[in-house]
Amino acid sequence: MRRFRRTLVAAALTVTVVAGTAGWVSADAQQVVTGPPPGAAAWSADRLPGHDRLPDPATASPGEVARFFASLAEADRQALLRRHPLVVGNLDGVPVALRYEANRLAVRQSGDARFAGLAGPGRQILAFDPRGRGQVAEVFGDLTGAAHVSVVVPGSDSDAATYDGQRRPYTGPRAMARALRAATGDRTAVVAWTGYTTPVGVGLDAAGGRLARAGAERLVRFTRGLDAVGAADPVLFCHSYGSVVCGLAAGRTDASDLVVLGSPGMRADSVAGLRTGARVWAAKSPSDWISDVPNLEFAGLGHGADPASPAFGARRVPAADVQGHTGYFVPGTRSLAAFARIAEGDVR
Repeated sequence: MRRFRRTLVAAALTVTVVAGTAGWVSADAQQVVTGPPPGAAAWSADRLPGHDRLPDPATASPGEVARFFASLAEADRQALLRRHPLVVGNLDGVPVALRYEANRLAVRQSGDARFAGLAGPGRQILAFDPRGRGQVAEVFGDLTGAAHVSVVVPGSDSDAATYDGQRRPYTGPRAMARALRAATGDRTAVVAWTGYTTPVGVGLDAAGGRLARAGAERLVRFTRGLDAVGAADPVLFCHSYGSVVCGLAAGRTDASDLVVLGSPGMRADSVAGLRTGARVWAAKSPSDWISDVPNLEFAGLGHGADPASPAFGARRVPAADVQGHTGYFVPGTRSLAAFARIAEGDVR
């Protein structure tokens, strides 16, 4: 995290005095994983009796996918799951229980020890993409039956390979999601969504918007997929670089609330600039090092205004007792108590 902090500060300061930096390429620039799920070509070549073709994973909307699966007999659903687990498990609009089953199979078939725990008993893996560093989404609770749904969008250094790794308590997307669900008395379904290529290490990725723009496209499709299977409009909890992703996606999701914490900026000057009907909330601890990052955007680097500043116009979440950059979901903090109320719609 300290290296990430130094990178953001150095990049933001450098662009104020250096011209032409838009063409710089970081030595550790991440290759974006995007597009249709792995195995899409084999899926598109397949056929089911009574169907001319299967929905195109690259172009079919989540609603179209949902209608297609609703038209299938259970035997046909299971046949597609067995033949194409990576597509079924990652295709937004597929029934949730079928995705869980498909991803258990896909994880086992990957044979990758880094991911093995994702196939454990009782785990509800809504997405699993082993390409690159890997992407994963996990559900805690009844996604389609809960009255309220929240989605945790993490920041830098998050991926499927480290998803189950040892971290400090209540940090990382899985721990944040579980802490939030517990704070609501397990009444809210929560998704830990590590569904985009995040920045890692020292470089310009963390200070730039390239990964956030790609992540925003995936987040928009994901939220539309929730709608297609009948889940409640989500509350998005966006940490650090994840808040940049949420800022770029804000105007195209049906989220009821957008909550950003430890944000370097959302690539907007104000709440109005997000062009969203969602309520926007911001939390920033006095001890969060993100305050040392200059809030500017120039030549593609930096993420703009501080969402926690009064001028931005977001509703403030109390965070005076939060320790550091990753302590917002620690039980007993005022921030987590506020998050729980927002997650349950207990706010005006």
